[in-house]
Amino acid sequence: MKRRTFLGSLAATAIAGAAGVLPAFATLPKMKITRVRAYLPPNPNPLFNQSDVVVTIETDAGIIGVGEGGAKDTLSQSAGRLIGRDPQYIEQLWQDMNRAFFYPAGREKTDAIGALDLALWDIKGKVQGLPVHQLLGGMVRNYCECYNTAGIIPGINPGMSIKERARATIEAGYRAFRFGAMDLPANTTFNTRERITHLRDECSEAREGVGKDGDWVIDFHQRFDLADAIRGCNEIEDLAPFFVEDPVRTEAFQQDIPILRSKVNVPLAAGEEWGNRWDFNKLVENHDIDFLRATLPNVGGITEMMKIAAICETHFVGIVPHFTGPIATAALVNSLGTFSAPVLMEYNYQGRTLPHLPVCLDFKNGKLYPNERPGLGVELDFNQLKQIAEITEPVTARAQTYFRPDGSITNW
Repeated sequence: MKRRTFLGSLAATAIAGAAGVLPAFATLPKMKITRVRAYLPPNPNPLFNQSDVVVTIETDAGIIGVGEGGAKDTLSQSAGRLIGRDPQYIEQLWQDMNRAFFYPAGREKTDAIGALDLALWDIKGKVQGLPVHQLLGGMVRNYCECYNTAGIIPGINPGMSIKERARATIEAGYRAFRFGAMDLPANTTFNTRERITHLRDECSEAREGVGKDGDWVIDFHQRFDLADAIRGCNEIEDLAPFFVEDPVRTEAFQQDIPILRSKVNVPLAAGEEWGNRWDFNKLVENHDIDFLRATLPNVGGITEMMKIAAICETHFVGIVPHFTGPIATAALVNSLGTFSAPVLMEYNYQGRTLPHLPVCLDFKNGKLYPNERPGLGVELDFNQLKQIAEITEPVTARAQTYFRPDGSITNW
């Protein structure tokens, strides 16, 4: 099926609706996924959980979906489950990719499934001529507030004090200033006790810089054990941080954060390394964290993020997604822009245009804005990309999918 034929079928459906004939279920013209490709952008991010690998899903209708995340090896198996399938049944495809193989998807594979899921939502938006946020119910906010994690803001120069950087960040329009409790050179000596000793002085500078009504955030970077995290949080309580980020090691979250919650009064944020809703469900339900840092595509894509958002909304927990790549950031604006609880975006791109993404993010004065472009609202310059993978054949080896009598997917 060619794009022109496909769009003609869409027009015919619209005319039928205008004539008063209610369309039947699944009246959108069928199409099939024919190929999945993965590309490296210029200067790719070497950190896996911030993968900016570009993923495209091609269809026989000529519509191409764009996603981001994963790696060549983690994408191939899940992408093979999509070949020959209709991309418009996103939930069913997600369940198949996640459950068709014996071992449950770990964090790396979930990230790859998330990248493919972003591309499926991009296709759905393009098919219907709507931005993804419209498909999810529409924006509930005028923009997404941001905080900057790397300090790359006009007016901030090397050697500036925390106070000066904090003031410049707020003046640039960001909601909050963020800094680390241990901003030291890599591969050097890290003395936890010494860092705690200096913590209050540095946080006092941040508070003075943002002003009485401004907000500031401190990241413990998971480098404190429980006792030091308790001491550190209590040292700065009266300075009213917006939240303390990743106060203990991820591996210890389930056991240590509930203890920390019972001993400190500062808001807590955690979860940038988590992979799915089962990782943090108990902590959210028990109100042990105030902000969840789960992000795209790491959690498995928009399909999974909206379920996570529902859990958070039920328990009045905000979402502060960890930064990943620019396409995933566009997907976060589209998905979390429809989430009614608090959202604060970690943002690093300063509104600049990236070589492989001539159209992507709408950023101004410290804020990310939605747009009305179809799908995720991004456009690729393929001349700037290096292809690293191509999947055109279905993956069936060792894959087993089981169905309930009604046709829904059940467990292996």
